[in-house]
Amino acid sequence: MKILLILSTICFSLASFGYGVGQISYPLLVNSKLVSTEFTGIVSNGGGIGLQGRYTQKINKYTYFDAGAGISGGDRSNRFFLGADYEIIPDYENQPKISVKTNYENANEFGNRKHVLSFAPVVSKGLIVSEKEIYPFFSMPLSLNLDYAHNTYITSISASAGFSMKLPVEGYQHLTGSFEGAIGLNDSYSGVLISIAYPIL
Repeated sequence: MKILLILSTICFSLASFGYGVGQISYPLLVNSKLVSTEFTGIVSNGGGIGLQGRYTQKINKYTYFDAGAGISGGDRSNRFFLGADYEIIPDYENQPKISVKTNYENANEFGNRKHVLSFAPVVSKGLIVSEKEIYPFFSMPLSLNLDYAHNTYITSISASAGFSMKLPVEGYQHLTGSFEGAIGLNDSYSGVLISIAYPIL
């Protein structure tokens, strides 16, 4: 079962084209690496369900890096992306972690290839709920969408919230799960993302 899960995660990551904040709210040791399979569902215009893979690494005490690809039904058909998250204030005692995530995405949306640059403040805090560690987060991505085919650009704003935690299933506590919901506020999308991440190396 564990081998099948690893293989499916790797295959999805290589075969698919970024939605979501990802695994950055979960604390990792420096040089820790995760490969995640993520199920996406867009419920606003051009919606559809999809699948994406993501590689995440904590490269130093303050910085996470991630990259991935995904495919979807609907009018947002494929994408590949890379990003970095930099911690400004750590999660310490009653103080939440505050970080900034930047992201580049190349996506096919509504029949056009777009380049999307985004900037997102992220607030997260580790909590103990029913004797389990859980890391809720909130983010408001601001994006610049460049459509070179039509020489146009638009800005978009969305709000997303969710949480990450070790899976509370006996035998699978080494896996990290994440759930995220997003609401489009201006020229964006609304949807959900469910992720399962496996540690590597």
